[in-house]
Parts: sequence; structure tokens; C-alpha cells
Amino acid sequence: MRAIVVFLVYLFIALPLNAKLIKVLAIGNSFSEDAVEQNLFELAKAQGDSLVIGNAYIGGCSIERHYKNLKGDSALYAYRKVIGGTKAEYKNVTLKRIIRDEQWDIITLQQASQLSGIPKSYALLPALKQEITKYVSNLHVQFAWHMTWAYASDFNSTRFKAYDYNQRHMYSAIVGAILNALPSAGIQRVIPSGIAIQLARYRYGDVLNRDGYHLNLTLGRYLVACTWCEFLTGRIVDGNRYHPKTITDEEAQYCQQAANEAIFMQQHGHYSVF
Repeated sequence: MRAIVVFLVYLFIALPLNAKLIKVLAIGNSFSEDAVEQNLFELAKAQGDSLVIGNAYIGGCSIERHYKNLKGDSALYAYRKVIGGTKAEYKNVTLKRIIRDEQWDIITLQQASQLSGIPKSYALLPALKQEITKYVSNLHVQFAWHMTWAYASDFNSTRFKAYDYNQRHMYSAIVGAILNALPSAGIQRVIPSGIAIQLARYRYGDVLNRDGYHLNLTLGRYLVACTWCEFLTGRIVDGNRYHPKTITDEEAQYCQQAANEAIFMQQHGHYSVF
């Protein structure tokens, strides 16, 4: 605990006057793991900002399961937390404890990928948000939706069957589901990871997944981290100096541009990429 306090004091001394310290909690699954646990802190740091990142992780976790876990105070989560660029993981943690751990500025929600385009699967979203609100310590916390991506076109798992094994069908279904569900939950802000991935597929082809649905460890994860960074900080990510050594300067620049375009499209209500 003392180390965390010292780190936060250091941030206020060392960061420039216009720097932002943002605490973000993703209540998610492996798709939030792909998005926030690598590259995101470093991208923010490169532009002078700092993030405290939490990920309440259960693989494949749905809205309904998160809701039941919170209501039942079930200690089923792996709590991954990034502070100062260092990630720690705490096993068998309740969602209530994770929510109470920090004065989160932003809490993000998402649906399990196989259900992401099925409208009826969002029925408990308003109740989940309401239940989370009972335990937040920041009265000004903002909620946002993590729009996940459609599966790779050649993915042959049965979880793709509901979308007729068709990437365009799945993408359109995701868009339709969130546009229908988010207003009733009072969630207005969307992190458009799904748009960014679809845009990048036009440049690189359908090669951004490592297993048909999770992102690959290089371009895919970096691209989505760029999207989150611009969304969270409000600073245009295009031109950011950071990228991992596994991708080139040119690849990094394109990812940043795709992320920026995705943010612009979503802010203007444009989801169509076909």
C-alpha cells in the first residue's frame, strides 16, 4: 500500500501540468485482457499521461454472469492491475472488492464475444450497471461500453454459428445489439475496438487474430490499445512515439491512424465499414 501511495505522489510531481491521471476498470473477459493489459499504459505514458488500469477477468464472462457474481459476492475473478507499468494479479477476488479498490474514473462493460450480437443477451445490462453503482466511491464515475470485434472469417468454431460463420453478419449484429441496448442502460460512450479492427483488416487482411477470435500479440493488441488510449485521454494517438519492438514504425503509424479513424467514426455515429 505504501508503495502505491509513493508512486501516486511521484506522479503528481513528475508529470507535466496538463497531464492526466485516469483510473479505468474493465469489467470484462479475455477480450478486455487483449485490450488493456499491455501497450495501453505505455501509450499513455508516451504522451505524458498516466493510467491506473484494472481488469476484472473471467474468461468468456457474460453480462449475466457478471451480474450474478456481483449479486452473490462470488470470489471468482482474477484481478489484474497495472500501476506504473507493472502488472500484478490477485486470484479469487469478488467484483465488489475490485470496484471498491479505487476511485475509478471510468468503468467499462462488455458482452461475451459469442453473445455480442444477440440483443436478448443484453437484458441484464441496466441491472448490472445499477448494481455496480452501489459500490463505486467516485460519484462522478463514467460508464463506457467496450465494443468488441467480429471473429476472423475463417474461424470455424460453433460459437460462430449464430452468425452463419460470416464476419460481416457478426459485425452488423454487434452494432445493432449495442445501439439497441446501451440507451436503456444509460451508457452513451463507446470504445470502438470493433471498428478499429475491421478498418485494419482492409489494410492487412484478416490476420489480426491469433486463434480466430482473440487478437494476435502484435498488431491486434497494439491497435486496440491505441483505440483505448485515445478514448480515455482524449488526445489524438496518431503520432504517439511508443510501440513495441515487435511491430515496425510504419505498422504502428497505421494502427494509430486506424484507431483515430474509429474514434472519429463512432463519435459521429458512423459504424458502417463495409
